[in-house]
Amino acid sequence: MMLLTKMITAFFLLFLSQLAAAEEVAETEIASQVVQGFQSELLHVMQQGEKLNFDQRFEQLKPVVIKTHDLAKITRIIVSKEWKKLTKEQKQELIQKFSTLSIASYAHYFKSFSGESFKIESVKQLSPGQIYVHTFLVLPDDKDVSMDYLLKKTGHGWRIINIITNGVSDLALKRSEYVSVIRKSGFDALITEISAKIKKFSQ
Repeated sequence: MMLLTKMITAFFLLFLSQLAAAEEVAETEIASQVVQGFQSELLHVMQQGEKLNFDQRFEQLKPVVIKTHDLAKITRIIVSKEWKKLTKEQKQELIQKFSTLSIASYAHYFKSFSGESFKIESVKQLSPGQIYVHTFLVLPDDKDVSMDYLLKKTGHGWRIINIITNGVSDLALKRSEYVSVIRKSGFDALITEISAKIKKFSQ
């Protein structure tokens, strides 16, 4: 009887481990599809080149950025502890501004096509709520650019919260730049600086 109990327990544990492994594979596949969908739209915009001006690229990229990025979470991380000091209205305004900045930066940098492509190298689940997607922007006549995506599980599925380009974290750069502004000069100064950067991207 004891031997039978041990066999049943071992079988149950094996079943649970296999189930967990299958769930992890499913989650990493979904997360990689989020990145793939985003990169596909970037390429689509790039391939249209001079046919699109900045405003057209912005409007074409806006839906996919909103769909694939957790822009509210990104905003909270960027301003760090200063987030708690903001009013509800300021938080909403800041999310809107940072969202516009994110879309504008993509519309600015991904505006031409010379045979580039994206390649997903690997996908790793860091924890039940975080997945890391390692990709490359393949450049025909230059060294490939490493572009890694950190995704977090939300109520709406997997969403991008950080992009690491050649080892440099976009979140870390923005946090370093903007936290000092809001601490030294206040909320209005931060909004002014973000607005200026959006305008620069659009020119």
